[in-house]
Order: sequence, then structure tokens, then C-alpha cells
Amino acid sequence: MESAGNVRWSRRIRPSAPGSRTTRLELFYDLVFVFAFLTVTTLTASDATARGLAHGLLVLALLWWCWTGFAALGNVVRTDQGAIPLIGFLTTAALFVLAIGMPQAFVDQPGGLPGPLVFAACYFVVRAAQVGVLGWVVRADPPLRRHWLLLALPPVVATVLIATAALVPQRFTDERVAIGVRLGLWIAALAVEYGVGLVLWGTGWVVVSAGHLAERHALIILVALGESIIALGFGPGFTAGLPLSWPVVLAGTLGIVVVASFWWSYFDTLALALEQTLHRTRERVARLRLARDAYTYLHLPLIAGIILFALGLKGQLAEAADPATPRWGERLGIFDALVLHGGATVYLLTLAALGRRVLGIARWPSVAAVAVLVLLTPVAAGLRELIALAVLALVVASATVVQTVVDTPRRRHVRQVALEEQLAAEADQTRWRGEHL
Repeated sequence: MESAGNVRWSRRIRPSAPGSRTTRLELFYDLVFVFAFLTVTTLTASDATARGLAHGLLVLALLWWCWTGFAALGNVVRTDQGAIPLIGFLTTAALFVLAIGMPQAFVDQPGGLPGPLVFAACYFVVRAAQVGVLGWVVRADPPLRRHWLLLALPPVVATVLIATAALVPQRFTDERVAIGVRLGLWIAALAVEYGVGLVLWGTGWVVVSAGHLAERHALIILVALGESIIALGFGPGFTAGLPLSWPVVLAGTLGIVVVASFWWSYFDTLALALEQTLHRTRERVARLRLARDAYTYLHLPLIAGIILFALGLKGQLAEAADPATPRWGERLGIFDALVLHGGATVYLLTLAALGRRVLGIARWPSVAAVAVLVLLTPVAAGLRELIALAVLALVVASATVVQTVVDTPRRRHVRQVALEEQLAAEADQTRWRGEHL
């Protein structure tokens, strides 16, 4: 985003440009989110209950809002120039402390710092730094400065609500009431952040670089997919010397089939089409709303779907490698069935929503696969783990193949446009380097 009005720039903070792309510093930010996503998966796996799942999703939503702040900031300013790298390093340190403090985000543990308060304070530092840089950018533009005040309020309110969620429930003797109050305060904190985001978009800001915004969100999808592979390959005890066997090979192959299908269904055509549509949308408010809906909001359930799937995969190879495990694994169980099928369902359903919102098309193969996965969830709970994973891989891969065939005319055009753009950019870069380097 950038102001459409009067903005005062300096050597400390330099403006972004319509053709800007992701910087290496932004990739450095994402390294911390790799760890944060892994932590969410690990913590949820350690508390395989509805409450643990709710806690994991709430923390993930809060992490996502931190990440979108980095993405929006990189669309306004050059993150690798001036004072921004120093601010970025300090913010990344706070984000890392937030990530390692996740185990105590909801309940304090004795013997150390007050975990929930440290978590809330780190969240405030991250969001305050993001909002502070934007405030510096718009300080000379009175209309945007007024909107910035609205932008600065949610981090304060959200931090207070998160801190209150750690303190107030302790006054209740009924544990169920305490849990309900705590969850309610967290939901209220997220509602403030996301709700004001809905109001603010369209009040004087524009998307500076559609390419940067699309690339940033594509990269975070890759981060989440990588987390799925890590969850598959580093289950408890798998690296401690358990034997390599055919069940291990099969489990690994099936997991990669699903992850590869996730990759293909997003990156092969849809991601390119989303970016091209955003480029073609010239009217400021329409472009901003499209970016908000497609990227800021609809990419969150994509990430959540991948994380849920990774949660279901966690420990699959370790169990398959254990000689004490039956040949096809233990019975999957209702929790793992819900997170495995639920993750794939949320992912495919969000892809369908993106197709409808941005391209105005119905992705019927994806919707049909969602219906099949929902119907198969109770059945999968009673199947052996490898059989259940094979069924899931078959459904997801089949949906991806059918969707690709259905999209063939659009796919050919979208990929040709993307190739021509890439060749033109490479030619321009080669020409400039020949003249100046």
C-alpha cells in the first residue's frame, strides 16, 4: 500500500515501486515463520483435543496478521534500504521470542517469566514496529495520518485483550468457564485486528506492486508446504535409527503426492492468474479490495489447511518405521482423520473461493473433491493409517488432475502470458546490465 497523496520520504525510509519484488530481508522474516508454523503444529500435536486445535488455530491467525503486516510494509517501502533492515532485525527478534513463547500463550507455567504477558508484549512490539513505519511514511499527509490513527489502535486493543485472557480467567473456579472466557477474549482480539483491516482497506491506500504482493504470498505458501514435508520426515524418533521399510517408503511417497498436488493446484495456474488479474485491475479501490480479499484474507485458510494436514502427517513415518506397528499402521482415529481430511478440505475449498472471487469461475473438481473428503472422514477414522493416507492422496491427486484438464484453455493462456512477461523482464535486465555494469 502507498499513499495516493503527499508522502515525505527520506534516506532512512525509501519508497517501493510498481515493479518491485521480494527482497532478501523479507525472506529472512519468513525463516522465523518457518519455525513459528512448526511450533504451532508441534504444540497442537501435543494436545490432540478440540481445545488444543482451537488454541493452535487462534495462534496461527495471530501469526498470519503479523506476517501480513510485513507483506504490506514491503509493498510500501524498500525493506533492504535505509533504517528498515535494523527495524526488521529487532522486530524479527521479538517475533522469535513470540514463537518460542507459544507454549505459554494461554496458560502461564511456574518457574519463569509470565509467559502469556511476554507473548502479548512481543506481539505488540511486532505490530507497533510495522504500524510505526507506516506512520512515518504518511506523517505529511493529513487524511492518511487520520487513517493511520485508526490503524494504530487495533494492536493496542488486541494486546490488552490477549493479556487480559491470561489474567482474568484465573479468577474463575470453574475450568470450563475459564477456558470459555480465555477463548472469547482471544477471538475478540482477532476480531479487532481483522475487522479494522476490513474497514481500513480502501481509505486512501493503493497497492504499489501487484507483483510483490503476489510473490510474497506465494512464498509463504511454499513455507507452509515445506512445513508439511518437515512434519512428515521428522516425526518423533524417526531420525533415531528406525529401519527403512516398505511402509516407510509408501507413507513418504503418499505424503509427497498430497503436498505436490497442493503445490500444483495453486502454483501451476491459479497463482499466476491471480497476479495477472491484480495487474489488470487499474481502479484503485477495486484493486485494493481484490488484494485484501484474495491475499490478506483468503490466503489464511490456505495456510491453515496446509498446517492442519501437516498436523495429521506428524509421526506417520515414525509409526510406519516402528517394527511393533502393524503392516498398514494403526487405525487412524477420529482426530487424525479430522485434521488430515479437514486440512485438505479447507485447502481445496479456499482454492475454489479464490477462483470465484478473482477469476469468476467455478472450480467444480475441487468442490467435488471436498464433498468426497467430507463423506469419507468417518470412514477414514476406522482405516489403517497408510490406507487412509492412500485414499486421501488418491482423492486430492485426482481432483488436481481433473481440474488441470478442465482448465486447459485458460491454463495455456495464463502460462503463456507469464512466460512472455518473464522473457521481457529478463531482456530488460540484460540490456540494463550491459549498459551500466
